[in-house]
Amino acid sequence: MSNTPQRYTITAALPYTNGPIHIGHLAGVYVPADIYARYLRMQGNDVAFVCGSDEHGVPITIKAKKEGVTPQDIVDKYDGIIRKSFEDFGVSFDNYSRTSAKVHHDTASAFFKKMYEDGKFIEETTQQLYDEKAGQFLADRFVTGNCPKCGNEEAYGDQCESCGTSLNATDLINPKSAITGEVPTLKETRHWFLPLDQYQEWLDEWIVKGHAHDWKSNVHGQVKSWLNDGLRARAVTRDLDWGIPVPVEGGDGKVLYVWFDAPIGYISSTKEWAEREGKDWEPYWKDEKTKLVHFIGKDNIVFHCIIFPVMLKAHGEYILPENVPANEFLNLEGKKLSTSKNWAVWLHEYLEDFPNQQDVLRYVLTANAPEAKDNDFTWKDFQARNNNELVAIFGNFINRVVVLTNKYYSGIVPKPNDYSEVDEQTVTELKAYPAVIASSIEKYRFREAQGELMNLARLGNKYLADEEPWKLIKTDEERVKTVMYVALQIASALATLSEPFLPFSSTKLQKMLNFTDAESQLSGKEYSQWDKIATRDSLLPAGHQIGKAELLFSKIEDAQMQQQLDKLEATKTANAAENNKVEPQKETATFEDFTKMDLRVGTIIEAHKLPKTKKLMVIKVDTGLDQRTVVSGIAEHYKAEEIIGKKVTVLANLAPRKLRGVESQGMILMTENSAGKLVFVNPDEDGVEPGTTIN
Repeated sequence: MSNTPQRYTITAALPYTNGPIHIGHLAGVYVPADIYARYLRMQGNDVAFVCGSDEHGVPITIKAKKEGVTPQDIVDKYDGIIRKSFEDFGVSFDNYSRTSAKVHHDTASAFFKKMYEDGKFIEETTQQLYDEKAGQFLADRFVTGNCPKCGNEEAYGDQCESCGTSLNATDLINPKSAITGEVPTLKETRHWFLPLDQYQEWLDEWIVKGHAHDWKSNVHGQVKSWLNDGLRARAVTRDLDWGIPVPVEGGDGKVLYVWFDAPIGYISSTKEWAEREGKDWEPYWKDEKTKLVHFIGKDNIVFHCIIFPVMLKAHGEYILPENVPANEFLNLEGKKLSTSKNWAVWLHEYLEDFPNQQDVLRYVLTANAPEAKDNDFTWKDFQARNNNELVAIFGNFINRVVVLTNKYYSGIVPKPNDYSEVDEQTVTELKAYPAVIASSIEKYRFREAQGELMNLARLGNKYLADEEPWKLIKTDEERVKTVMYVALQIASALATLSEPFLPFSSTKLQKMLNFTDAESQLSGKEYSQWDKIATRDSLLPAGHQIGKAELLFSKIEDAQMQQQLDKLEATKTANAAENNKVEPQKETATFEDFTKMDLRVGTIIEAHKLPKTKKLMVIKVDTGLDQRTVVSGIAEHYKAEEIIGKKVTVLANLAPRKLRGVESQGMILMTENSAGKLVFVNPDEDGVEPGTTIN
């Protein structure tokens, strides 16, 4: 990396303040972002690493309604929990703000007004979903339904979290109000839209062609897919009473769409930081020499790679992102993480259960990071990586070096004699690691980078095991001085190179090696501490006094793991009990309503899984009237060959609807049994109890 300081603005996705932070958030966004920011600072770069609480989302108002409190009560509660969790976990934000702050309201309002005055929006009256019972429009997560792309039955009105597709509420199939459970009606309302379609050609040139090789394939592929489908104008205002009021004439009773307002939070957080530090914020967002990098999860790719860049481009004064290294999702014990079902490892609870073991979680989440595909977190793997890697490899090497140095030389670094061929080879390998690790970090391959760090610890262990200074001390004391000197240089390199990945352990190790005094003995500031490993013969010179040995990592016992597994089992039991509750009877349907439904017994004669989908099965059903195609979201529950010949109940007169390009000409009635498996509506099916609703 160049020795010339580079200016970076690094953003981490603003977490919704409707719940605490869990390991999925950490693995997807905050751990990789922190590794990158810490590394860049160590290189002497000018870094602004910003984040903040996203406090205007619909999930916040939904949670407030459920708990019978105000949205402000919710955001104040969770902002406090999230902020403290990040601080205790060691995420090194330069600033953590809130979108309820005045600086953000002012910044977002000014951003909207400039675009409005420059004629960048279009105004349209459209039909939007409306809940007659609640007396309000159903924006975003106030409505759920079937995703038109993948068939997910729990898609939201702004996005499907199963396939990641960005949606409008009116796109949903079988929409239902998240407030009352009612089927919504359509009602006219006027809004401002961002005409994304006008920027399609520019986006194609900038991302698809311009970043084909330097952006991650999952990001590039997803953006390309959206562009291939064709972009449409997107509303940037909503009919809500919680959020930033639309700051122009005609905006009464409307607020800025949260995904227009939220990314501007990066800018307002930078402003807040700059004012506190006595800096000018503008170069971090308006200087073309600044590198802007967004760390996000895959569900936010559309907002950071299409919507926000279009906003920045349309505004005209801001730089565009250099990269958007989005990660995939992390599962927990084989199941998708779920805030609503409490299926998660919450950061604030982890910090209580594992005090002073922040680095263990950082290490495991990085070692198993979902960089290219969804990955799984298990407590068994957590324990194994701690005990077999951090304790047995890294910790074991450091303990041996520090204990032996204190035992043989009262903690004073010995003066080496002439290097043997093994010593020369070991030192040559050592000096290569800073560049190798740096290269992986700069390519956003944090799992690979951390693996190389552990390889350096393995090099140290092998060197000691091969040279056996504890035996050699009896026959060749001079040789042992050289061996221990080389081993101490490896330990000092680990103290520096581990800082982005294991900051607490790095600090502890640097203190153990008395790094502050070691630095005072080294002249010259032309290189960063990182680069000095490769450019100097030593970081711990002969005669330097180190401290006493302390355990860097502690073994994790089976009982601790069982405690965590028991906690998850209790959650599973509670969820099963909740699922088994008989739903209340719906509103009375008239006989005329019922007679409109044409329910037929049909036989499945063909079936195959729809390619490139997880859930969708294309089924041909003989209804007696005809043979028709029905697309059903059952592929995770049945294989195609299992259902051939099965008799099913079909809603035959449902209006046809295209799902992933295939027209579905009806609906097969299904329900979920007590084990959570989708089953065909049949009184003899196992686990279908009286009172089970038919969907």
